[in-house]
Amino acid sequence: MPASTAFRVMLRMVIKPGMGADFERVWLDVGDSVVTHPANLGQWLSRSDEETEDGASVYYIVSDWVSEPAFREFETSDRHLTHRQKLHPYRSGGSMVTMRVIAYLDRGL
Repeated sequence: MPASTAFRVMLRMVIKPGMGADFERVWLDVGDSVVTHPANLGQWLSRSDEETEDGASVYYIVSDWVSEPAFREFETSDRHLTHRQKLHPYRSGGSMVTMRVIAYLDRGL
């Protein structure tokens, strides 16, 4: 599927102070519940250089999906609820933005 048709979800997650390493470990442990979904095209975890006033870490999770309806189906599934429950103890806040990828430039490597 061309990248220009992907539906992208970007989560900003604020992780409680001192819990970043544990969050990263659990995220990797439960990541299969997302990337093995047939509609998922891939997922990335990034830690920002940003830190909140109370010392919390900020992470961004980006995932691409074949379509918005396919993502919304996953978002309301038991599979996603279980995934979220395992990550919830580490979070102190967050937000979600959705978008459509309109172009992708490949280096050709």
